Amino acid sequence: MSDKRIDTAAARTASQGRQVRVRRTAGFAAAATMSLYLAVKVTWVLGTLAGAAPQELESHLPEWITLNTVTIAMAALGVTLGLALAQPWGMRVPASLVILFAWTASGFLVSMLPYTTLSALLDAAGIRAEVPSGTDAGEPVLPQWETSLISVGFAGMALGLLVAVPLYMRERWPHAFTGTTGDLRRAMRPPRVLPVAALAAAAGVSAVLWTYWAAGGTAGLNPDARELWNLDVRLLMATSAMWAVLGGWSAWALSGPGLARLPRWMPVTVGFIASGSLFSWNAWRILWVIFPVTGQAPLKTPAIAVAEHLVAMAAGVSILALLLRACTRRSEG
Repeated sequence: MSDKRIDTAAARTASQGRQVRVRRTAGFAAAATMSLYLAVKVTWVLGTLAGAAPQELESHLPEWITLNTVTIAMAALGVTLGLALAQPWGMRVPASLVILFAWTASGFLVSMLPYTTLSALLDAAGIRAEVPSGTDAGEPVLPQWETSLISVGFAGMALGLLVAVPLYMRERWPHAFTGTTGDLRRAMRPPRVLPVAALAAAAGVSAVLWTYWAAGGTAGLNPDARELWNLDVRLLMATSAMWAVLGGWSAWALSGPGLARLPRWMPVTVGFIASGSLFSWNAWRILWVIFPVTGQAPLKTPAIAVAEHLVAMAAGVSILALLLRACTRRSEG
């Protein structure tokens, strides 16, 4: 029996060592690839300040510089996050900072992996759509080297976060990822009806609205910009609707009846990414409503766009709050 215990402990230690190595590799890869995106954005802003602004953006230079400066700060934080996930000092960073930045970055990038995969499949099948405007503060037409660096930066950071963030969090807060949802609900007090109902309504409204637009609905769209509502934009809407549904599912799995034997890591991980997507992308897109930087007509009427983004942001914050409450209650239990 003693030998078996020693063997089990040794195997557990070896497994933990492999997970640490994988986490460190993924964290360093995320930081390195996001550095490429950061370099491109810095080049854009410095070039613009030096007088090399694209002609089509001359009437919107202050807004364009502002949004790209925001993306520079975001990319720098992304590089720092990747290093924190890889380095020993990252385990000493305050929990609130780690959760905030990992949640935002995962929401931005990891949630885009299904869209990126489907878009690549459409390209391979010869079904190609124009890249939608308003998804990034960039140029309508970019040199190939810039496009390549941006793509590698996004994809590398997304894949790095997909691997490193769950391993980091499981290592630092194992109670949030072990056990079942049934154990978790027994450790929690029953949630209040009104907040949970509001969360469900916000996620449901977002999912229904995005599904409607993805299916070809036109209500709420700007009549002057319907020609811009191409396949790529509809695919983005469908992906957003999927994450809204998954976010609502994770909240129900953690607090509602049923699924008592579901491994806890599944709704916690899915809910973390989904809520981050709901908040991060809609907080970013609402900036495009406030600070338009191209001469193109907006895809949606301003009132509809603002309401859409605020509801989705509220759903994202609510789901995150429920996740944090669930994990905190479990640790107290």
